[in-house]
Amino acid sequence: MNKKSLLLLVTTVFLIITSCSKYQKLLKSSDNDAKYEKAIEYFEAGDYYRAIQLFDQLQAFFRGTDRAERIGFYYAYAHYKQKDYILASYYFKQFARNFPKSNNAEEAAYLSAYCNYLESPPSSLDQQVTLDAIQDLQLFVNQYPTSKRVADANKLIDELRFKLETKAFEIAEMYYNMDDYKAAIINYENLIKDFPDTRYREQAMYRIAVSYYQYAEKSIESKKEERYQHTIDAVNNFKANFSQSARINELNIIQRNAEKKMTNFS
Repeated sequence: MNKKSLLLLVTTVFLIITSCSKYQKLLKSSDNDAKYEKAIEYFEAGDYYRAIQLFDQLQAFFRGTDRAERIGFYYAYAHYKQKDYILASYYFKQFARNFPKSNNAEEAAYLSAYCNYLESPPSSLDQQVTLDAIQDLQLFVNQYPTSKRVADANKLIDELRFKLETKAFEIAEMYYNMDDYKAAIINYENLIKDFPDTRYREQAMYRIAVSYYQYAEKSIESKKEERYQHTIDAVNNFKANFSQSARINELNIIQRNAEKKMTNFS
């Protein structure tokens, strides 16, 4: 390492140590005005970690003052920029509730919901956060119907609802693959009821017909007739909705088998 590079390194290390020392002194200081000015400076420079530490100390002190609104919004936004979306959502929601007339209230309400959207897990996991995000996005749309963000909010709602659809479909598929046909039927039917326009509709209705047939096959004798009839009804329902489906031939075979077995109960 040459002398110039070494001098630059030493200078950099010195500045970092000095900066950290000044920052630590400021944290321990009782000069809240100085903390406020420095917190704003850190925030605007993108040093969100340090800004958060200072804002955290300042919130209680400046509550009810003209500075409280700015601190509240910057505090939430700093968490958002740090990708701490759970806390950011909470603080944005708190800000929108505490400062409903603020010029930043609309943005805070949207970002609170958007943070939950960002935290929404894959469809295979629990979807409570997804439900919360949908609720908050819909609340935003209802509260700010003329906002330029309404279109984005509606797109996010559609995306999250599809995730819930997928979750419901995956649960039904799980029962089907476990040969638990009764549970599979219930879950496929609930999927169609809860999401009438679901893109899984054809697959779900096909599975319902097959599941009823398999369920009938495994049933005790006194239940078979009723369940074969459900099979026939399910096949007819499928054909009425998907007359051009490639699955028609397979379902026709199942229907004929069910009708043939129905004759045993005449």
